[in-house]
Amino acid sequence: MRLAEAGLGEIMLCDVVKGLAQGKAQDMHDSQAALKYRYSIEGSDDISKIQGSQVIIITAGLARKPGMTREELLQKNSQIIKEIALQIKDKAPQAIVIVVTNPLDLMTYLVLKTSKLSPKRVVGMGVNLDAARFTNLISRELNIPNTEINALVIGAHGEGMLPLARLTQVKGVSLEELIDEAKLKKLIAATVNRGAEVVSLLGSGSAYFAPSAALLEVVRAVAGNQKRAIGLSVYLNGEYGLKDICIGVPCLLGKNGIEKIIELDLNSEERQAFLKTADSIKANLAHLKI
Repeated sequence: MRLAEAGLGEIMLCDVVKGLAQGKAQDMHDSQAALKYRYSIEGSDDISKIQGSQVIIITAGLARKPGMTREELLQKNSQIIKEIALQIKDKAPQAIVIVVTNPLDLMTYLVLKTSKLSPKRVVGMGVNLDAARFTNLISRELNIPNTEINALVIGAHGEGMLPLARLTQVKGVSLEELIDEAKLKKLIAATVNRGAEVVSLLGSGSAYFAPSAALLEVVRAVAGNQKRAIGLSVYLNGEYGLKDICIGVPCLLGKNGIEKIIELDLNSEERQAFLKTADSIKANLAHLKI
């Protein structure tokens, strides 16, 4: 619905459950008159409808349940994602693919390896959502507008994320200079646990509104060829001293996908934590059947 209202192009919803995508598409289409918008949105259970798509967003898979980590979803969602990736390879090999399915970094890697698309054209939407959550919590703590905050989060999308307080700017000042260490630790912990907290409160399903807003940010960067810096799970081939892994780092994103991976000047503590997160992702990658 966010993409439709933003007028970013024709939208096709696909879902294996018969009638589901069609019903949602019709419901959203009927919203036009009241909203005074005009957009094109259709639904289908036939995945061949993705033929020729310029941007493909993968959200298919099981949602986390209370108490379930993203890593526990790995085996259940990997087969679903592999089948979709093969369809993309066949029907839309020129698309920019945005992966949302959890565990995010592992599923992004799986899509990349299965589809055999260029690493520049496959990204995972995760740490930009984490940065938005970090921004919101900082804003509430300091009573400062979100627009005055430039939060930075890298690493895995999940328990291994790394909110970088030193490199997070509030009105141009490092967050470390504005909040004492105890409060800072609480803010970081709250950011890391935010997704799980939402899942726990909902009881069934996971967050909807913030992920869709973060996803709109990514699609806008592609559709508008913004070449703007945004945190995404991307394939590293030597950057940060890592190879053959998808992990969250800032990059420049445009119509052709990743224009450039931005290498941050991490201090020794930050780098050690980042490499530890990468080791955890690699350990889980060993369980993927590619």
